[in-house]
Amino acid sequence: MKLFKCQNCGQLTYFENNHCEKCGRRLGFLPAIMNLSALEPDGDRSRGTWRALAVDKKRYRFCANDAYDVCNWMIDADLPEAFCVACRHNRTIPNVSVPDNVVAWRKIERAKHMLFYTLMKLNLPLDEKDAGGSLRLRFDFLKSPPHTEAPRVMTGHDNGLITLALEEADDAERERRRTMMREPYRTLVGHFRHEVGHYYWDLLVRDGGLVEASRKIFGDETADYDAALTAYYANGAPPDWQDNYISAYATAHPWEDFAETWAHYLHIVDTLEMARAFGMYVHPRLARPGELDAQVDFDPYAVREPSSLIETWVPLSNALNSLNRTMGLPDLYPFILSPRVIDKLSAIHHLIHGNKLPEKVPVAADSVA
Repeated sequence: MKLFKCQNCGQLTYFENNHCEKCGRRLGFLPAIMNLSALEPDGDRSRGTWRALAVDKKRYRFCANDAYDVCNWMIDADLPEAFCVACRHNRTIPNVSVPDNVVAWRKIERAKHMLFYTLMKLNLPLDEKDAGGSLRLRFDFLKSPPHTEAPRVMTGHDNGLITLALEEADDAERERRRTMMREPYRTLVGHFRHEVGHYYWDLLVRDGGLVEASRKIFGDETADYDAALTAYYANGAPPDWQDNYISAYATAHPWEDFAETWAHYLHIVDTLEMARAFGMYVHPRLARPGELDAQVDFDPYAVREPSSLIETWVPLSNALNSLNRTMGLPDLYPFILSPRVIDKLSAIHHLIHGNKLPEKVPVAADSVA
């Protein structure tokens, strides 16, 4: 994620902004150029079209979900689609006649649009179709029944369909679940980044003929999935799990290891891009020269080798964790990157940027946190 600037007045703007806070101009995100643009009405308000100051001589209209204030992405006015490139992947949305549902959906869409920003920056395929001609990647945002004895909606992935329980948008409920499951981290954007990892295992690994290579890195996915999850929830992770896995949950099954590692790769590149936008430089005065130095002066989405991502992320995340602690908040990134985890993150990088998984990823020298 990065910063943007109002083309009308020069005010800094942010990805989720609908209006410029300084000049009041309406803002819209243009996926084709990955930019947030100040807008001006096209003249004929009945058509609902706008001109974007970031692009000359083109007209746009808002995604239909702008009507619920859940999307600020735009569509070329000449195209017939009603929904933007992110919202057209929705299969089921909450009942919008219930105001609380719209509030929850707004939070969910903000996180989902962050996901799509990252996937598009990485040039990952989004519009693959199934045999029936429908989009493979789809989303259901479902609310659990009010009766506690009824089955609850479970967040998860099934053959391209990502389901997210609407309750996850409630901060208190999500924190309750995080504590109950003994997780150090649980967010909406984290859910999306994890679940889409399952989708890309199907698309890039399984359908890309890389299953054997994946097994060498993440393990044998033919192990019974339901039995593996049952064992994990009954027994937890092994005591030495941090030597080989990014999270305790990653130990449950090779598919979960892949999805967790995929999610963390997206965490890292997206946060580094925002750090670059702010010109962040880390140089602890008490550390040995160069020990925890980092300058985010590169595009994390464009690096060829993953080592620069990790070498920059470690000092930056240490600094961010320390800043959070001064505010009495949990660590922003409460995870340890062991040599084996760095191997796996490197494999995800090569899969995304080279459509391959290395036969052997060089092992890092030391664990880092």
